[in-house]
Amino acid sequence: MKALYVTSVEPHSGKSAVCISLGRILQSQGHKIGYLKPISTQPWRTPDGHLADEDAAFACKILGLQADPTALSPVIITPSLLRARLSGMLKEDLLDKILGAVKEAARDRDLLLLEGGHTLRQGHAMGLSNLLLAETIGAPALAVLRYHDELQIVDDALAARLRLGDQCMGVLLNHVPQEAQDFVDQYAIPYLEGQGVQVFGTLPRNPRLSALSLGELTELLDAQVLTETFDPDALVETFTVGAMTVDAALSRFRRQRNKAVITGGDRADIQLAALETSTVALILTGNLHPSPVVIHQAESLRVPILLVKNNTMETVDVIEHAYGKTRLGQPEKLEAFVGLLQEHLDWKRFFPALGLEPPTPG
Repeated sequence: MKALYVTSVEPHSGKSAVCISLGRILQSQGHKIGYLKPISTQPWRTPDGHLADEDAAFACKILGLQADPTALSPVIITPSLLRARLSGMLKEDLLDKILGAVKEAARDRDLLLLEGGHTLRQGHAMGLSNLLLAETIGAPALAVLRYHDELQIVDDALAARLRLGDQCMGVLLNHVPQEAQDFVDQYAIPYLEGQGVQVFGTLPRNPRLSALSLGELTELLDAQVLTETFDPDALVETFTVGAMTVDAALSRFRRQRNKAVITGGDRADIQLAALETSTVALILTGNLHPSPVVIHQAESLRVPILLVKNNTMETVDVIEHAYGKTRLGQPEKLEAFVGLLQEHLDWKRFFPALGLEPPTPG
């Protein structure tokens, strides 16, 4: 059985996006792909009430797998399961359960993609660390690392190699800004390769991938849509708070594209100023309805208005906790990430590392 264990050192590094996009690419090249998320720390209920993992269910759908989504994450760590493990009352062999699921998911497949933990700490309390799972399954591990700064990206790569040991196939650097590319190419990659850490590629930062859709925002903020115009798949790349003079606001608004403006529902001057620039949505806080003039102007420009109950600072706090996480729920995002991976993954080294035959040209 050929398998790849994809993990990361911190949440929201792009691990799920890499798994799903890699699966899509390999499927397009004629490979039969399986998927499994051995352990989940985020219990989720399916529409029919079964316990599952949302990432696994999404991967099952996107990859067109003929499988029960609840079977694609065999161990879901609930508070009761953790307590049973820590108290010594857990009788079930969780590793054996995972190995059974691996065998089933890999049946008649060329490659099984295993989505590992979102940190290298995850799983130790349950006796199911990333390293133990990768070693027991016999899957080389790829660590997806999100770029934050120069020192961090090198430290994270070295830490991944140290924690995963010989099971570490290499790393993939994600969300690398253009201004950091020279450092990564000239210093980080040569150094890491010299330390025995294979770097299989660097994926450049794409603001569209970190964007929130209007549908996500509406659900996140429990917002009321005040306009007939509303596209749930429209993406918001930046957010700005309108709490200044109109002149200052206009100057800022003109520098930002594909933005949502967050302001009080009673600030008609700011709202109208925002509508003069590239604005995806108005988010009005304090449960204060805007004037009919603002609604009419927004409708004519096809800019939706979302009304939220929270004040401005509370609204900003909710958005900040969600913004920047790569979700592939919109087709545009999925295709964009697939494109990044196709272009920037070092396929000439990646295929041999997996033991797969590269696609035949033409």
